[in-house]
Amino acid sequence: MGKFVVYNYDWISFPDAVKYRKLGASLAEQLGAIGALIRSVTPFSGDVPHTGCLSYDNNTNSLPKIPSASITVEDAELFGRLAARGVNITVSLSMEARIDGSDGMSRNTVSEITGSTKPDEIVLVTGQLDSWDVGQGAMDNGGAAFIAWRALSVIKKLGLRPKRTVRSVLWTGEEMGYYGVKQYSQKHINELNKISVAMESVSGTFKPTGLTYRGQNTTAKCILNEILQSMKPINATQLLIDDNIDGALDIRYLMEKDIPGLSLDTPNDQYYRYHHSIGDTMQVLNTRELDLCTAVWTAIVYVLATIDDQLPR
Repeated sequence: MGKFVVYNYDWISFPDAVKYRKLGASLAEQLGAIGALIRSVTPFSGDVPHTGCLSYDNNTNSLPKIPSASITVEDAELFGRLAARGVNITVSLSMEARIDGSDGMSRNTVSEITGSTKPDEIVLVTGQLDSWDVGQGAMDNGGAAFIAWRALSVIKKLGLRPKRTVRSVLWTGEEMGYYGVKQYSQKHINELNKISVAMESVSGTFKPTGLTYRGQNTTAKCILNEILQSMKPINATQLLIDDNIDGALDIRYLMEKDIPGLSLDTPNDQYYRYHHSIGDTMQVLNTRELDLCTAVWTAIVYVLATIDDQLPR
């Protein structure tokens, strides 16, 4: 017998909510709890639990690492109402999830079109290949993996040959701790200064609205803004500026090496309804919107690989 800590917070945003999932177990164990129950990190549940990783506080190594489980928004709110009435709530928790301490082999998936005149300079377009096993991982992050690979396919089918090498990398082990991009950064350390830009899409392949530039160079901003003007026919000309490296989930380890970063922007208010859940299936992808994201990615990749100079840092 023992007590559980239930985290039933008010949804504000993903960064605000995910801290309960990541840190909740360690905080609960310091209070003597035998387990933690986390309101799923989503604004709308549909009575479906969402999964994800957690971290144990290294400063509490003397304490047992208690289990932590996601529960639906509906169940978290039910617990809240019952507790407010003074009802004694009894919970029975049975889990099979575990970390066995062993490592396995996993690989990034890489494809490229070699540049015609500057083959040693690289435009890197990326997506995350792995996903949580509760769903199909279609939105997180199959859509991004698709457009990262498809951009090269479209360039090749159009018979175009950019000056720089265009390389598509589909990261492995992202959900486990960004292992793919970390390994890539280490293995390719001698060519990082030749990467003109690293591109990612981590928040859904809905109808594209433009780009987020993750840097501070004024000339780079002007170049990107000019490139985006070609996206007027599909209303994808918006350029946002954000130099927060932590916000660039899949490429932040490259950006730490001073590589400019670009993220695809979409109206992603629906993203966290499906994220890390059984609801993340192929049905959530819209064919038309996926084609538009592919078109934007292809155009941006090709222009950045063809202009005279690398994107300024």
